[in-house]
Amino acid sequence: MPRRIFALLVLLLSTLPCLAQGAQTEPNQPASSVPRQQGPTDPQELEAFLDPFFAEQMEKLHIPGAVFLVVKDGEIFFTKGYGFADLEKKTPVVPDKTLFRVASISKLFTATAVMQLSEQGLLKLDDDVNKYLTLFQLEANYPTPVTVANLLTHTGGFDERFIGMAARSASKVVPLGSYLAARMPPRVLPPGEVFSYSNHGFGLAGYLVEVISGVPFAQYIDEHILQPLGMRRSSFLLLPHLAPDLAVSYGYGNNTYQPVPFDYFNEAPASALITTATDIARFMVAHLQDGRYENTRILHEATAQDMHRQHFTHHPPLPGVAYGFFEGFGHNQRAIMHDGGWNGFGSRLFLLPEQKLGFFVACASYSCFPLIEELTKQFLDRYYPVQEQPAPPQPS
Repeated sequence: MPRRIFALLVLLLSTLPCLAQGAQTEPNQPASSVPRQQGPTDPQELEAFLDPFFAEQMEKLHIPGAVFLVVKDGEIFFTKGYGFADLEKKTPVVPDKTLFRVASISKLFTATAVMQLSEQGLLKLDDDVNKYLTLFQLEANYPTPVTVANLLTHTGGFDERFIGMAARSASKVVPLGSYLAARMPPRVLPPGEVFSYSNHGFGLAGYLVEVISGVPFAQYIDEHILQPLGMRRSSFLLLPHLAPDLAVSYGYGNNTYQPVPFDYFNEAPASALITTATDIARFMVAHLQDGRYENTRILHEATAQDMHRQHFTHHPPLPGVAYGFFEGFGHNQRAIMHDGGWNGFGSRLFLLPEQKLGFFVACASYSCFPLIEELTKQFLDRYYPVQEQPAPPQPS
C-alpha cells in the first residue's frame, strides 16, 4: 500500500477513538455527578510526565524529532521540543523555530476562512457550491446540490483520488482552480447523507475562498488569519526564509533513517500548512476563546460557536463533525480536533473547549501516529481521569 494512502487510512481510523477509552457516559448524557478535573496545573509536573514518555516512544518507534505544546486559559502553558529536526546536522527541535508540515490540520484554517466569508455575508453555507463556480461546475447527477456546508463536514458525496495530489517541485504545481477543474472526483453519494473524508472537498472550499475574496488562497489566509494572530512563522507556501527551519521527515528501515523528499500540494487548502508549535498555539487559543486571541478577533463569537458545534453525525449517540473539526466524547469531556498526516509527518490539534485547554503534537516520521494515540490516551487518563462507579451489589 502506498505510504500516502496508508497515512490517510491511519488518519481516518485514528480520529478520536482514543478519546472514547475510559468513557463512562454516553456522549449526549450529562456527567454533572462526576467531578470535573482541571487538567495539568504545574508545568514541571507535566514535563516530568512527558520526558520519559517521549524518550521511550521515540526510541521504540524510531522517531527522530517531535514537539508538544499545551495551551490553557488563553496562553501557552507548556511547550518543549524533543530530539532532532535534522539528524545529519544535529539540529534540535525548537518549539518557536522548527517548522512541521501539519497536513490536514490545514483544513481547520480553510474552514475558518470560509466562516469569515460567511459572517461577512459573502457566501451562504447552505448555497449550492455551483453558484460560486465559473471555471467549472460540479456534475448534477443527484437532485440535491452540494452545499458549502457539505464541504466543511465531508458530506459532499465525492469519491476520492490520490494520484496527482502533489507535485515534485513548486514549478509543477497546478493553479488550484485548474487542478480542481481537471481532477475533481465524481459525485458518488447523495450529499448530506454519508461522511466520506474528502481532501478534494476541502480543496474546493479553499477555492471558494479564492474566488470570492479575489486573491490567491495562501494570500487570503496570510492576510486574514496568520498575520492578525501574529503567526509569523507559518505559511501555506514554503517561503525561502522559512525553508531552512523545516524539520526533515524520515522513514526507517534496515537500521537506518532515510530522509523523505519534499513535495508540493496541488490542493493546498486541504494539506499545505507549515507552522511552528508556538505559532499554532495562537490559532488554538483563538478557537478556545470563540474567535479571539488577545485583542484580535478572527471570528465573531457566535460564528466560532456555530463552527464548533456538531453539524453531522450518523447517529445521535455517536461523535460527529463540526465545521472542519472532528468531535469526540470520553473521559467526561467533549473534544474537537483534527489530525494531519503526510509523507513522514504526523500531527494532532486537540481542544477541550469546556476546559479552555488544548494540546498540539507533531513529529517527523512515518511512525508518528502510534505515539500520538498513546500520548492522547495517557494525557487524558492522567489529567481527566474517570471516576470509577461502584459495582452493583451481587445477588446472594
